[in-house]
Amino acid sequence: MLPNRHGVAGYPKAISMTPDAIILISAAYLAGSVPFGVLIARSRGVDLRAHGSGNVGATNVGRVLGRRWGMLCFALDLLKGLAPTLAAGAWLGALGRTDLPATQAWVWLAVAVAAVLGHVFPVWLRFRGGKGVATGFGAALGVFPMLTLPALASLVVWLALVAATKYVGISSCIAALTLPIGVAVLVALSGATHTGAAPFYAATAFLIALVLWRHRSNIARTLAGTENRVGGGRGGARGRAAGAPRWPPGLRGGVIGGPSPARPDRTAMPETGRRLRGCSGPIPHPPPPSLNAPGS
Repeated sequence: MLPNRHGVAGYPKAISMTPDAIILISAAYLAGSVPFGVLIARSRGVDLRAHGSGNVGATNVGRVLGRRWGMLCFALDLLKGLAPTLAAGAWLGALGRTDLPATQAWVWLAVAVAAVLGHVFPVWLRFRGGKGVATGFGAALGVFPMLTLPALASLVVWLALVAATKYVGISSCIAALTLPIGVAVLVALSGATHTGAAPFYAATAFLIALVLWRHRSNIARTLAGTENRVGGGRGGARGRAAGAPRWPPGLRGGVIGGPSPARPDRTAMPETGRRLRGCSGPIPHPPPPSLNAPGS
């Protein structure tokens, strides 16, 4: 257990909405609002909000730029939720405790929620951000152990659902719903009281509501059978507009600036002795130019 500023290890600070708490919450919001997805895509010459689903999160980064860039974005989005929450827990002397006084718990959870709100409503993008799953997962991991272990259990649920259904959005919603169940199990195993864990139940309920609200369009598309699947399913191109390219201009197979030549129209290529679809006979070569033609 890290000591607090009074040098007493394991004793949480008596802190409410003091200037210190306001600074912690504000810093968490600013950290969460860093749009890593937009920055990664911009470094590759792509406006992420103009391609794919238009979302700035890791799923759309992976869809537009490729899996490795999506994984990088997921890791960075997770980190911007984890880092401020862990730092606040260490500063409060709250890490590792299951019996926090309500005041300390509320401040710590406010820091975690602020990081998620920063991702969902980033000031830099006119408050139009991502869906909060990766950042929320990181923030939950930082609330050790009360939300860390439930978050890891939710991750297992998410991985199993994605593997079985190939739907990222609905899997994220169901995984989020398991968070308070994990908290209840941890409270029962640790001997803490459910009344004392009320701030953690409230925080997970808020995060669930936020995730469900941000995924409302995914839920509607899943029910309609038009939601994208991992690996290009649902199946295939039904969700793209008619005639829309699979990759953005200049982006082919996840490589910016790569070749994306249009296939030649073979019906416009005259070839002797070959029948083309829709033609009644072979198409001859065009006649050679006249020797008396101008410029000959």
